[in-house]
Amino acid sequence: MEWIEGQPIYRQLRDLVIQRVMDGSFPEGEAIPSVRQVATDYRINHLTVGKAYQELVEMGLLEKRRGLGMFVATGARGSLTNEEQQRFLEEELPAFVARIRMLGLEMEEVMEKIMKTQGNLNADHH
Repeated sequence: MEWIEGQPIYRQLRDLVIQRVMDGSFPEGEAIPSVRQVATDYRINHLTVGKAYQELVEMGLLEKRRGLGMFVATGARGSLTNEEQQRFLEEELPAFVARIRMLGLEMEEVMEKIMKTQGNLNADHH
């Protein structure tokens, strides 16, 4: 893992766990790697890992099970998906549309390409 300079490591680790919950690598109800294990694997302070995990607990995405460790909370993926969809619609989509306009592209042409790409993606999954 390459850490991005200028962004706290605990935030980057938090975002990595969120990504893994969203992509299914860390399934709901399953244990995630221990603080000690992550600290050793990534050669970072265990307090940094603990801070990332604590934020995820406060967000309702992880739950501590006494003597067992940290587990992905039930409903975590759905909650994240809803949040990410909202963020996409409120932040990324307007920026995408602004970029299309700045480049002087026709919206219809872009939509055709999107539909064609989606068709190709659907064909790949079947």
